[in-house]
Formats: sequence, C-alpha cells, structure tokens
Amino acid sequence: MSLFLLERGRLSEPLLYTSTYIERNKTQYYECLQRTRTHADWLGWISFFLEAVRDSATNAIADAKRLLDLRERLRGHAELIGKHREQRLVDALFDNPYVTVHRAETVLSVSDMTARKSIERLRQIGILEEITGKAWGRIWVAAPIRQALQSSPTERKGA
Repeated sequence: MSLFLLERGRLSEPLLYTSTYIERNKTQYYECLQRTRTHADWLGWISFFLEAVRDSATNAIADAKRLLDLRERLRGHAELIGKHREQRLVDALFDNPYVTVHRAETVLSVSDMTARKSIERLRQIGILEEITGKAWGRIWVAAPIRQALQSSPTERKGA
C-alpha cells in the first residue's frame, strides 16, 4: 500500500510501514480480506487499513521526535560546542550511523588526517565506537543512534 501511495503521489517518501501493524493483527487482516471477497465488505477493509496507517504514522512521528531530540543532544554535547566539523559529522551519522575515514573525508570535504581527528573526537566523547577491531579498514558506529533505531517504539510494539 505504501508503494501504491508513493506511486500516486500521496506520499513523498515510503515512511509508512503498515507491515508491523498488519503482523500484530494478522488474524483480523485475513478476516477483513476474506470478508471483502465473500461479503464485498470494503468498508471493513478500508477501516482496518486506515487504522494501520494511523498506527504507523503515530509510531513514525514518535520515532522522528526521538531521533531529532537525540540529534540535538549529540550536537549540543559540551565537547562539540563550536566544533562545526564534528557537528556536521554527527548530522551525517543520522543518514547512516556507520562511518569510515573515507566517508568522513567525503562528508566533511577534508583530508584523511582531519577526518581521523574528527572521528577520534567523537569516539572520545562516546558518540562513536570502533567495531572491527582492526588496525586498517576500520569502521565506527554511532552507538547512541544505532541503539535508538533498534529500540524504536514501532519495534517495541511489534515485539
């Protein structure tokens, strides 16, 4: 349905994930589908689907608010006040919480050494943690962002 709404221009991005709601209400979902086939109960199906959209939208709003609050908290960390380069890197971590030196170089338009310094500053204050354990080809993850994404209200409700 989200793809249909996207294709029809009703959504600008595929932001409504009704599958979690449908999975939680699988029996009702199948009953509604069956009733459209056997009794032409389109109103029941539409009501069920609109409830799924409302639930998904409510969860998406809560997730977005939580992530925006986290972004402001991370950007406002005492160690980052006035550190515009590191704040830009924090912003980029919300697009993808994993970072390499090369990605930091690209995002910040800086040299390898400057990218390494920015990563190290974020590591020192607990925003980034190195996850490969290697000396070369290292990858860092923004643990607070990853944790926030993994514990979204949508996921908790679906569990």
